[in-house]
Amino acid sequence: MLSLVTAAEQQYRHDTWARDRELALLVSIRERRAAEAAAVPPRPRLRRAAWARPIGVRLAPAEVCTAACAAA
Repeated sequence: MLSLVTAAEQQYRHDTWARDRELALLVSIRERRAAEAAAVPPRPRLRRAAWARPIGVRLAPAEVCTAACAAA
């Protein structure tokens, strides 16, 4: 009976140690990500059109691509 209690105590200590180590690792990861996010300024978002151009819409004559443009 004493060996069962000893084994249970050892298992509890091992599980507690492993859980504390995992929690410390998660905290360090969270702190590192927060430090990286604070150090890097956010990139400006690109402004997009409100809607996509419908299929079949032609370009204005000034924007028509020439043969040299198409070959490039």
